[in-house]
Amino acid sequence: MDPTTQAALASLIGVVVGAVGVLAWHISDREQRRESPTEEPVLPPGVDTVLSVLRSSAVVLDEDDTVLKASAPAYAFGLVRGNELLIEDLRDLVSKVRRDGEIRETELTLTRDQAAPRTISARVAPLGPRLVLVLAEDRTRERRVEAVRRDFAANVSHELKTPVGAIRLLAEAVSEAATDPEAVQRFAGRMLVESDRLSQLVHQVIELSRLQSQDPGDEQATVAVEEVLAQAVDTSATDAAAKRIELEVDTEPGLCVRGDGGQVAAAVSNLVSNAVTYSDEGTSVLVTAKGTERTVEISVVDRGIGIPPEELDRIFERFYRVDPARHRSTGGTGLGLSIVKHVAATHGGDVSVWSVEGEGSTFTLSLPRKHPRPAGDRGLPEEGSR
Repeated sequence: MDPTTQAALASLIGVVVGAVGVLAWHISDREQRRESPTEEPVLPPGVDTVLSVLRSSAVVLDEDDTVLKASAPAYAFGLVRGNELLIEDLRDLVSKVRRDGEIRETELTLTRDQAAPRTISARVAPLGPRLVLVLAEDRTRERRVEAVRRDFAANVSHELKTPVGAIRLLAEAVSEAATDPEAVQRFAGRMLVESDRLSQLVHQVIELSRLQSQDPGDEQATVAVEEVLAQAVDTSATDAAAKRIELEVDTEPGLCVRGDGGQVAAAVSNLVSNAVTYSDEGTSVLVTAKGTERTVEISVVDRGIGIPPEELDRIFERFYRVDPARHRSTGGTGLGLSIVKHVAATHGGDVSVWSVEGEGSTFTLSLPRKHPRPAGDRGLPEEGSR
C-alpha cells in the first residue's frame, strides 16, 4: 500500500473514532440530563421524626396492612411481630378507619404467656391517603390505681355502715327506754363505744390519705427515735391504764432515722395501740429500739391473742382484721397496720411480724439509720448518707 493510501485510511479511521466519541458524549449528556424518576417516600416527610419522640407505641401500616414502621414498645407489648400487626381487634379497627377515615379509640387487655395482663389504650387514625397510624399507651398502672381507689372507697363505705347503723339502733333503743334510766345508761354507753369506733375509723382514713399524698423523700429530716417512742407510748397510756397493761420502753440512746417525723410517729403509735388493743388485762407491752450499721429496728412485743399462721400474710391489707367475729370485743378498723406498711415502704424500710396464737406477737419496723455528725465535723459527709 502506497503512502498516499495509508494516509487517507488513517484519516478516515480518525474521523470515525472522533464521530463515535462525539456520539458517546451526546448519549452520556442526554442520560445525565434525563430526570431520574423520584421514588415516593414510604412515610410523609417529618412523620418518622415525630414518631421517634412519642412516648406512645406507634405503628404505621400501608394499604395492605403491612407494618412499615413500629416503635420498640410496640414489639415489647406484643402488638407487632415482623411486619404484621398481631392484635385482631386492632386490625378490625384499622379496617374501619381505612373505610371511612374516622378516628377511633379502644381499650384492650393483652395477655402474653404467663406475664401479668396489660391494659392498652389504642387510638387509630388515617395518616394520608394510603397509611394508617396506630398509637397505643400502657394504662396498666392507672387502671390498677383506679381499682385500688374503688376498692378503698367501697371498703370505707362498708366499714362506716356498721358503727353508723349501730348508733342509729341504739338511739332508737334509748328513745323507747326513756322511762328506764338503767337501760338508757346502758344504751348510752354502747353509743359512746360505737361513736369512738367511728371517730377512730374516720381519723385513720384521713391519716392514710394524708400519708399517701406526702413524699417523705422531700423532707429527709433527722428523726430522734427516743422521742418517737415516748410519743407513741404516751398516746396509748390511757387505754393501757384502763386494762392495767404496763408499757415498757427499752432503747439505745441517740438513735436517729431519716424521714418524716410525723409519719414515723404515726407508724409506731399504731403498733403500740394494736398491742394494747389485742393484749389481755394485766399483761405488758414492750417497745424496744436497737441500731445496726444501716438500720434502726423498732419492735413492739405483746402477750396478746396472737395471730394464726394462715392470717400472717394478710394482716397488712387495708380493712383486714383477724377473725373479726371471734375478736369483736377488740374493735379496730383494720387500717392501722396498712398505715405502718405504707410508712415503712415510703421510707425505704420494712415491717415484719412474728406471732404465735395464744402467746403474743412481735412487730418490727426497720428504717434506714441516720448517723449524726460528730461535734465540730463539717468536712465529711454523714455516715449512712452516701
